[in-house]
Amino acid sequence: MKRAKILVATLCLGLLLTGCGKIPTLKNGEEVIASMKGKDFSVENLYSAMKEQGGYQVLINMIDDYIISKEVPDDKEAIAYADTQIEAFKAQVESYGQDYLTTLTSYGFKDESEFKDYYILNYKSNLVMENYLKKNIKDKEIEKYYKDNIYGEMTVRHILIDPKTTTDMTTEEVSKAETTAYNKAEEIIAKLKDGKDFAALAKEFSADSGTASEGGLYSNFVKGDGTVDEFWNASVLLKDGEYTAKPVKTQFGFHIILRVKQNAKPKLEAVKEDVLSSIVEDMLKKDTTLKTKTWTNIRKDYELNIVDSDIKKLYESNNK
Repeated sequence: MKRAKILVATLCLGLLLTGCGKIPTLKNGEEVIASMKGKDFSVENLYSAMKEQGGYQVLINMIDDYIISKEVPDDKEAIAYADTQIEAFKAQVESYGQDYLTTLTSYGFKDESEFKDYYILNYKSNLVMENYLKKNIKDKEIEKYYKDNIYGEMTVRHILIDPKTTTDMTTEEVSKAETTAYNKAEEIIAKLKDGKDFAALAKEFSADSGTASEGGLYSNFVKGDGTVDEFWNASVLLKDGEYTAKPVKTQFGFHIILRVKQNAKPKLEAVKEDVLSSIVEDMLKKDTTLKTKTWTNIRKDYELNIVDSDIKKLYESNNK
């Protein structure tokens, strides 16, 4: 089940194929690896059977492992990633009152070392794939993403009015609670028009416990940085020192937003790596087969030639 175990079996088969010491042979020259009354079993018999029972995937794993070792010879980042993932997994398992090592075994891992090897290989495999995709992204694509999706950091003050709806409410009850919250937000906007201080009103009325004590101050965020689109879009449309004329509805409730400032957009070179990573992430979301297709292209660049006709046919049918 695990790649390491399969590879061990493959290495053993390799020893059998190449010969080791004096090995008996059949009349047709095939090496005998086992015999019994009325029947001899040859290396070729074993090889054919193994091809049908996962041999194809074993070969691809060996090929990919070699490519990964050439493309990412340093394990430092992969080890750090693996340690972080294992720590999080262990904490989650133990929070449910389950035994960590028992859970690993139930997932098919012999021990934590094998589990760690899995994360290291997975990290490096994805890194090779992502680097390949990044190299093939055109400058025009990078510039367009930069233009459409990269912004300067935003700082605002906001007041959140929570309608306090619950899942067991009827549609009518939810509507009534939202109307009450909206009207409350409108009253606060009226107070602002009368000259009341935004920060003081945020401290008094905002349901956002993370910012209320700071007068609703929410500093240096960008689109997608833990902020829902409705909130970001409303902030972008404001001028510095301007607040929303109407409450802004999000999944959290109704917001009144005062834009404090927006920093200048960073230079493309400063965020190019982030842009490339985001483009690759979008590509992988849009095409669930892209990872497989990319690895096919990577092997092609390494001039992969599968000699065995059966495995070659299987590979080509799975990597069209």
